[in-house]
Amino acid sequence: MIDGTYFQDFCLVSYFDADLKHLQYCEIIDKENYRDFKLSLMVLVAAGLNIRSITSDGEKGLILAVREVLPDTLHQRCIIHVQRMSLIYLGRFPQSEAGRDLRKITRLLHNIYDHADKKNWIKKFRDWEIKYHDFLDEKNSIWSDSKLYRHYDIRRVRTLINNSLPNIFYYLDDNRIPKSTNGLESRFSYLKNNLRTHRGLSKENRKSFILWYCWFKYNS
Repeated sequence: MIDGTYFQDFCLVSYFDADLKHLQYCEIIDKENYRDFKLSLMVLVAAGLNIRSITSDGEKGLILAVREVLPDTLHQRCIIHVQRMSLIYLGRFPQSEAGRDLRKITRLLHNIYDHADKKNWIKKFRDWEIKYHDFLDEKNSIWSDSKLYRHYDIRRVRTLINNSLPNIFYYLDDNRIPKSTNGLESRFSYLKNNLRTHRGLSKENRKSFILWYCWFKYNS
């Protein structure tokens, strides 16, 4: 699992082995980006790590880095992240019937446990696309300051799901592939709770605290 978390003015990126429950590598950078992802993956490969799969939230720089450094490695898109972002874009109370129906469909995404569930879910989504095809193609007036399409947020969710579908169900064929990065996010929360007890540290001392925390956590 690969994921990053932010601490105000810098980012901690962790490379975590889900089988061993061990942090293989971590680094502090300004923000997630293609160059640092690529260099980190190259370090792991040079160290002899046999990476069978990667689970991440789909950060574009990481996707490109994996394609270059590990072109034959399965890259599982975090299914919870896709669901969470879809629900954020749609809002809690969509104004349109299309938005309300799509929200119901996306709320089922984390409950896919086998290929029959996958097939049924994809059918629901495709049926939704067909039903609301004309609605989603509605455009604003050329004189409007709004975006070209009227239902931008709903279209945004449709694009997110379609872009994710090819890489979102690898876990169904191999139960050792994590379907989400939730395991890392919970560890990030615990780290941040520990850091809060040391409020007032300078930026460099906060970085040192985080790196030493990770070292002792997984090497003690």
